[in-house]
Amino acid sequence: MLPKFETIIALRYLRARREEGFISVIALFSLVGIALGVATLIVVLAVMNGVRGELINSIIGLEGHVTVYSDNANPSERGIADYDKKTLGLQGVAGVKTVLPKVEGQIMASANGVSNGAMVSGLRAEDIEKKPLLTNKIAASSLIAFGRGEGVIIGRRMAEKMRLHVGDGITLISPEGRATIAGMVPRVKAYQVVGTFELGMFAYDSSLILMPFLEAQTYFKLRENGADMASALEITGENPDEALDIAREASQLLGSGYHIYDWKTSNNHIFEAVLVQRNVMFLILMLIILVASFNIISSLIMLVREKGRDIAILRTMGASRASVMRIFFMCGASVGVAGTLIGLGLGLLIAFNTENIQVWLESMMGHKLFSAELYFLSHLPSKVDFSEVFGVLIFSLALSFLATIYPARRAAKLSPAEVLRYE
Repeated sequence: MLPKFETIIALRYLRARREEGFISVIALFSLVGIALGVATLIVVLAVMNGVRGELINSIIGLEGHVTVYSDNANPSERGIADYDKKTLGLQGVAGVKTVLPKVEGQIMASANGVSNGAMVSGLRAEDIEKKPLLTNKIAASSLIAFGRGEGVIIGRRMAEKMRLHVGDGITLISPEGRATIAGMVPRVKAYQVVGTFELGMFAYDSSLILMPFLEAQTYFKLRENGADMASALEITGENPDEALDIAREASQLLGSGYHIYDWKTSNNHIFEAVLVQRNVMFLILMLIILVASFNIISSLIMLVREKGRDIAILRTMGASRASVMRIFFMCGASVGVAGTLIGLGLGLLIAFNTENIQVWLESMMGHKLFSAELYFLSHLPSKVDFSEVFGVLIFSLALSFLATIYPARRAAKLSPAEVLRYE
């Protein structure tokens, strides 16, 4: 605990007087700089955590943790035969929750004069029910119609772009057509739209089409000449972090002839981009706090010069060098602590209300601030990690305290005789 007289003097020095107004303005700028730096850093870290979490949930919720593909170069044998038998075998791997066969293929979708590249994912209705991410976003009536094989389910953004509603028709065009005497003719088939979904990830909402498994097999020629194949096997484990171990065990079980990818490897470029952006923003905002702490140094040095006579009088009255040092340390630390706490409150307030603030700003400005086409997601997620918040607070307070040491030591070293010689 600081002695009472040191606290009183430090608080008095913090209050601005007319002749010391410039010093107080610098201290105010230091406080504001630290507050804004801490608040912005907390918000940026929360948003980056939210974006990463949303991407992970969307990717693994739709694509699973591990995906198995055939590496057969022969187009007629590019699928996985005996997929039900292999599914049962993979189901016994430790840590595996579900194994689903699926059919995948790229096509061109067309409706109402609008064309769009898309990815078809052929799934059984009962397998879709094992994906909470999808079942929570699709109407029950649409799933029933899908299970009867009455049509396809498309992303909401695709439906809006093509001006489609439930019950309308959509034409799918596959580049892998059939050979005729006139050359290769693309496969063209029309389907009814029985439902839509919105996952919140732009890539899926604008280009994914769900098709009944049997129909997808027929469309992509995986049931020709008595064949019965799937394009891939999708494995979902109990823990996403164990995907690599599951992939290794699946490779040993299936043997050669397969490509096996875990979700981190397949989407490494996305997470690397998010990580780079996060680290760059972290460094930039740390520099803001560092610059604000230098302002504390400059304001305290000016305050020491201004209060030289007061320091000399205090020393002649019996104050020790340590007391003088504590007085000025408290002056600088108070600015740093106040700025850090204000930044903490402001940062958490914004981080917990990012979506509401986004909606309010968009309504005020009349246009979208968060482009789903650029940022993968259709909204601005936020996830506060309190361990990171604690780290930001420690860093800010440490810089603030370090910034006060040199001016405080300089004040403590002033010689009363030299200061008062010409008074």
